[in-house]
Amino acid sequence: MSYEPLTCPAQPTQRAYDRNVLTIRKIILVIAAPLVLAAAGVTHPHGLSRSTAAEWTQLHIALLPVFPLLTIGLLVPLWHRPRPDLAGIATVTAWAGAFVYAAYYTGLDAVAGIAAGTAVEHTAETAALGPIKRPLYHTGEALGQAGAYALIGAVVATAIALFPKHGARVVPGTVILLVAGWFFVDSHIFWPRGVWTMLGFALGFALLAWGTARSTPAARDRRSVTTG
Repeated sequence: MSYEPLTCPAQPTQRAYDRNVLTIRKIILVIAAPLVLAAAGVTHPHGLSRSTAAEWTQLHIALLPVFPLLTIGLLVPLWHRPRPDLAGIATVTAWAGAFVYAAYYTGLDAVAGIAAGTAVEHTAETAALGPIKRPLYHTGEALGQAGAYALIGAVVATAIALFPKHGARVVPGTVILLVAGWFFVDSHIFWPRGVWTMLGFALGFALLAWGTARSTPAARDRRSVTTG
């Protein structure tokens, strides 16, 4: 006489606990970069002068790898293989926008941050700083604005990609991210506007991660019909 081993299916409360823990981990992951940038914005020099040049340069060197990490807030909810449909096209578009943002906003930090700070720090005491800073500022700002607009486009594409599965849950986070993205075009992380912009990104990414933690009933029904 043989006996089959008894198996205990996972309890609903355990599954809910695991799902909540995963959601919390995702939220922590997506808010880390904007919170770091917000904290850095509090200490960011308000202007570039000979007295602030060293701090200006060092801060932008330290933040060089942090700004691209803002895109984690979009990549986490889009972490799946895109399908050949509207949502899949929107997913790839969001990835492309995130890449363009990361490349061009890094250019802003490199030109208007590191290069400008280094140039001012090593300029003769009697030389005027305006002709040195202005060309670097203009180039850096053009790169930064291109990156910020690309990030806004990536937010819109992300919402289009996620809406069929998650419905209205993605709307609050998307709205806040669009507002923060609009301010990001010309606020950088300067206190106070830039700091509030980064906190807006943190809140928007958190809401997006929470809203995509589970799909809508309609989406679950469509999946069950497809797999049934």
